[in-house]
Amino acid sequence: MREIIIKHSEEKNIITLVEDYNIVEKYEENIEKQRLEGNIYLGKIQRVLPGLQAVFVDIGNTKNAFLHIKDIIPKVSNLTGNKNENFDEIDINKYVKIGMPVIVQVKKDSIMQKGPRVSTHINLPGRFVVAMPGAKFVTISQKIDDKDEIKRLKSIVEDNLNKDLGIIIRTSAIGKSKDEIKNDLEEVIFKLEKIYTNLEEIETKNGFVPKLLYTNNKVIDRLLVDIIDKGIDRIIVDNDFMYKYVLEILKTMKKQENIKLEINTDVFNIYDIKKQLEKLESRKIWLKCGGFITIDKTEALTAIDVNTGKYIGKQDLSDTIFTVNKEATIEIAKQLKVRDIGGIIIVDYIDMNEENRKKILHIFNECIKSDRSKVQIVGFTPLNLLELTRKHMWS
Repeated sequence: MREIIIKHSEEKNIITLVEDYNIVEKYEENIEKQRLEGNIYLGKIQRVLPGLQAVFVDIGNTKNAFLHIKDIIPKVSNLTGNKNENFDEIDINKYVKIGMPVIVQVKKDSIMQKGPRVSTHINLPGRFVVAMPGAKFVTISQKIDDKDEIKRLKSIVEDNLNKDLGIIIRTSAIGKSKDEIKNDLEEVIFKLEKIYTNLEEIETKNGFVPKLLYTNNKVIDRLLVDIIDKGIDRIIVDNDFMYKYVLEILKTMKKQENIKLEINTDVFNIYDIKKQLEKLESRKIWLKCGGFITIDKTEALTAIDVNTGKYIGKQDLSDTIFTVNKEATIEIAKQLKVRDIGGIIIVDYIDMNEENRKKILHIFNECIKSDRSKVQIVGFTPLNLLELTRKHMWS
């Protein structure tokens, strides 16, 4: 059973995705804080920094945005992006100049003293497809592995795509009809055209002012768009305002008759949600075997340490270590998703032999299949630290 439970107040929304009574994803939305991630702006280049292969862009915010060369030059493909490019050999001045207009999308919100990070690679998501202006390829989610379904979905999109833009077919498109996918494609293209309306006139004016072109929706809107077609049985909210808000979204997506929408003023007592949330605030997480992991976030990365704790094992040392590391791997994959941990992640496992390291990598790869976000396991470093990256669902 999959449910969304929402607690709304004047200060913030707490949104949890619950599967079989357990929180699997949790997001907090500060209502007073302006969210920039996902927003699209017409910006103006303020400074060009060849030494950093980057520019600062005025998007009309209090802090200028940071734009790197890899987010300026066109993507070769959605799979490899620009990672095979040698950025040191690229002359950034061939692409940009001070005062030049540029359309950018915020990929990462401001953090402390740093301004937002932006990209010229625009992604506009729908329910079943993501539109990418400037790209020229139709690709499909790597989580779709049925060859016949891949062929069917790509054929539908290619037959109905009459614009010069790239398209990513999402996992939510699996099993959907031709009309459903076609309608979603048309809706995304319509949104895109509205964003770009009258831009040519603005871009010819030397004194143009940076402006917001597209506002990303609230977390609840985006969450529903992402998972509404992946099986949601019930949505529980705690007041009339949120009930009406969610109901309007369901009506827009024609799902009001398929999903139960209920009000419960004490939502945090359902399934011990309050206790589950309290555990998510803890630095230390105990494992069933008696070992534990610790999670420490820094500005640069997240460090996760694995410890044997109270577990002394029943057989030899190698078996004891592997038991703790195995349980830790399952728990780490869960915590990455439920806490929405993103960026660089380093896991310091208890030292183990090469054979067990391979087993751990296999277990990790299996565990992250349920993660809706992109997780890339780089592998063990020479210091036997597991290195991986994960993309934030939302900051």
